[in-house]
Amino acid sequence: METSILYDQDFYAWTQYQAKLLRAGHLNELDTENLIEEIESLGRQERQELRNRLGVLLGHLLKWRYQPEARSRSWFYTIREQRRRIQEHLADNPSLKPYLPEAIKRGYQDGLDLVGKEIPLDPKQLPQSCSFSEAEILEEPVNWQP
Repeated sequence: METSILYDQDFYAWTQYQAKLLRAGHLNELDTENLIEEIESLGRQERQELRNRLGVLLGHLLKWRYQPEARSRSWFYTIREQRRRIQEHLADNPSLKPYLPEAIKRGYQDGLDLVGKEIPLDPKQLPQSCSFSEAEILEEPVNWQP
């Protein structure tokens, strides 16, 4: 079966076949056009993962800062988890570090949307661009006092 047809009909089978060809050194038989597309897509997914995690983190940091009376254990642990996962993601993908300022900028907009969905605070009354420093986002401890 031609590999580009397999790509369209059974993606998993296509990936396994491409891996088999690579391991065997049959480079001339590879579906290079689709392989290139998939490799580029993997890179975009890594950037998206960083933006998504930053959006969740920034939304919770906004809630933590602007609605202190509603702070919860859940918010505390979400902040902690997202920071850890972002640090791990950056350690696994160090070439994403130069992208961090843009990811913060884009993630902040998602954070504003999260605020709008989850608490009565109007996100339009919050800063419309990120007012947190990189250190505040990734490192500054938040204290949970039950």
